Amino acid sequence: MTQTTSLQYEAPWPVYALDWCKSSAPGQSLRPRSAFRLGIASLTEDYRNRIAIVGLQDERVLVEDDYTEYPDFVTLVEAQHGYPATRLQWQPSTANSFAWSQKAANAELLATTGDALRVWEYSSDGAAAVSAYVGRQVSGGGHKLTLKTALSGQSKVQNNTTGAPLTSFSWNEKSPSLIVTSSIDTTCTVWNIDTSTAITQLIAHDREVYDVAWLPGSTDIFVSVGADGSLRAFDLRSLEHSTILYETPAPKNVPPPTASPSSSARPPTSPLLRIAFNPADTNYMSTFHMDGTEVQILDMRSPGQPVMELKAHRAQVNALGWSSTDSQLLATAGTFRSPAVPPCTTSYVLCAGDDCQLLLWDISPHTQAPAASPRNASTGLSSPRPDVKKRVLTEPVMAYTGTSEITNLAWSPHIASMAMNTGHTTAPGEWIAVAMGKSIKALKV
Repeated sequence: MTQTTSLQYEAPWPVYALDWCKSSAPGQSLRPRSAFRLGIASLTEDYRNRIAIVGLQDERVLVEDDYTEYPDFVTLVEAQHGYPATRLQWQPSTANSFAWSQKAANAELLATTGDALRVWEYSSDGAAAVSAYVGRQVSGGGHKLTLKTALSGQSKVQNNTTGAPLTSFSWNEKSPSLIVTSSIDTTCTVWNIDTSTAITQLIAHDREVYDVAWLPGSTDIFVSVGADGSLRAFDLRSLEHSTILYETPAPKNVPPPTASPSSSARPPTSPLLRIAFNPADTNYMSTFHMDGTEVQILDMRSPGQPVMELKAHRAQVNALGWSSTDSQLLATAGTFRSPAVPPCTTSYVLCAGDDCQLLLWDISPHTQAPAASPRNASTGLSSPRPDVKKRVLTEPVMAYTGTSEITNLAWSPHIASMAMNTGHTTAPGEWIAVAMGKSIKALKV
């Protein structure tokens, strides 16, 4: 018996948004297949984009190396989306025990952003579906993916009656009814998706907001990044002001300002595109600049400058993501400098980029224990710590070279070992899914 370390899926369209399911399907926690489901969305320049749920064709592909005549993943169900999805997420694992007012007990939720925040309900107990694509037979089981609600409230900063396009969103794990979205109109909006209402909308940045993330464990604090080059923290209990945690350094060799009313304005800086918290230690966040080849690691206890910088990509970074376990692994995608990186099975951060490289970083040797700086109970933010010198990391612990540019990535949760009907047992661990054009590759960490 050979344990599979990679799985493949070929979509009928270029894939951008994707996410790995956070928990097994209701009533199927003992089936390995249930933990291997991906939500994906197309990226085409028209109004005919689609989203789909894909899953294993046969779970024997996880343990048998002679099962190559069949595709690893197949389309379970798909739906029309219109404009491209800028982000797609499965419901948090905590959603299974949440007291929803209008959700079937055997259904799961997904959400997407684009021209609106859309919440989808997925179940596998209805009539069998039929695929619209030859050669992509939908597996049995009656999978259904239906639009539950579409939310696009009026913008504070625009005169039109509909909201501006949304760039991203973050789903609150502690209270799964809360989602915060970011928009090109400089605002962030907090939604209650159980009641389909906007709780609050605030002007978050001076320019477009590109990404947003809840502070893990909090229903009040979130951070955002945007085109103005700043990373800001907001507390819903005190919206009179925000805290600037980091600003992109002003460009060098900028001509002196002219004597005009705007002469004191800060020079244009490189936008920040993504922000993600380290689940193992929520003091730490990762971000990267537009067209940047480095990834910045920031510590909320030492705002103002990165405490770590990851330098190994040769082209721009496109995506990053943290492991959901306590391993402090970060994945990034971009260009890589060194030809030889040993494989690794420990904890990391991942990033992906234009250089067709997926890099895995282990930052645990360079972090301070969370207990050394407890969070302030009144604000939820960490107490300050002395300034620390920035560490530059240049050696990832693992590298994967894709067949084309890696546009996005998604971590699986830790998948426990499971026994199958054949008598085989799957190996425990995490997986990473990467999108490369129409191809999706799932890699065992």
